[in-house]
Amino acid sequence: MPDTRYIAIVDDHTMFRKGLAALVNLFPRYEVLFQASDGREMIERLKYQRLPDIILLDVTMPRMDGYEAAEWLRQHQPDIHVLALSTMESEIAIIKMIRHGAKGYILKDAEPEELKLAFDEVCSRGFFFNDLVTRKVMQSISQLVNENSPLHALVKLSQRELEFIRRACSEKSYQEIAKEMFVSERTVDGYREALFRKLNVSTRVGLVLYAVKHNLVVI
Repeated sequence: MPDTRYIAIVDDHTMFRKGLAALVNLFPRYEVLFQASDGREMIERLKYQRLPDIILLDVTMPRMDGYEAAEWLRQHQPDIHVLALSTMESEIAIIKMIRHGAKGYILKDAEPEELKLAFDEVCSRGFFFNDLVTRKVMQSISQLVNENSPLHALVKLSQRELEFIRRACSEKSYQEIAKEMFVSERTVDGYREALFRKLNVSTRVGLVLYAVKHNLVVI
């Protein structure tokens, strides 16, 4: 099929990996291209066969874990989408994987429908941020914007925009942010829309993840 999307599964638990491969092969338009037990085997497999569209990457593995493998893919095969796969709900694990290039994070006990949705979203939009990722990212960011950190080379942010980003990287509502900044809610809406345009994001989660990726906040 011309529109088939190819998946690779990298996980050190053989029975789980094979069972997951059987499940993925049942999804319309998706086919498992290869399996690997860790990051090093994944690299070897990528040397001599076609590249997958998505790699399901376990976070905790021997020899080369998910963080190292995701970083290698980010540097050497950036066109491959990485979906992190784990039993851990830790915000540290989630954000580390995102900072190393993962386009989403899904738990191993997720329903098949969520995994299929993750594939569809990554293929169509380039990322998959479910409720777990959104909640953990928001909970984890509690430090102020580091004003000495380098900003993106092409983006100039005002002090008020930086302050808005810092406050947006929390669980506060926009109404609460407006009160803390002593401005109207309409002004806060203006900050948000201007930043969405400048940073090429479309949601608050996207804004938070941009701030994390470019060291605008310390976690």
